[in-house]
Amino acid sequence: MMNIERKLFGKTARGEAVTLFEIRTPELTARILDYGATVQALLVPDKNGKPVDVVLGHDTIEGYETHDGYLGACVGRVANRLGGAQFTLNGKTYILAKNDGKNHLHGGLRGFDKYVWDAEVLEDGVKFSRVSPDGEEGYPGTLRVSVSYRVANGALTITYDAVSDQDTLCNLTNH
Repeated sequence: MMNIERKLFGKTARGEAVTLFEIRTPELTARILDYGATVQALLVPDKNGKPVDVVLGHDTIEGYETHDGYLGACVGRVANRLGGAQFTLNGKTYILAKNDGKNHLHGGLRGFDKYVWDAEVLEDGVKFSRVSPDGEEGYPGTLRVSVSYRVANGALTITYDAVSDQDTLCNLTNH
């Protein structure tokens, strides 16, 4: 039997409410935030059957806003480092925000991990979505993104979907 509960996790420095979604089954408990579509905790049984958290996460929204590390977050538009904070696509060079010395890392100054996403409770999990507008952090095209966290057969699965109205870069992952 699955139970999905939502509760207030806190408020961002911008005043946005952040919700924690707790997905509980007999095999595991997943705690997912709408802030950054972030896995805050994942409790699974240890060798003695006692629940143990197997992911790193912060206990407050302030921890996610003030510490580096992208703990449990969905990072993008591009997960990884783009050297020189630029790329060329279809013969055009795009200049991106620099947030890692001379480079662009995990989506820039305000990547996907720093937004409160829209949330939809599913029968077996939670789906988060957001629209990254054309030009956000320097990327071309309006990108509609969703990430679904689903629990079945004692496992948490993460599925990403993204559609752009222009050619663009997109490389999403959970950090």
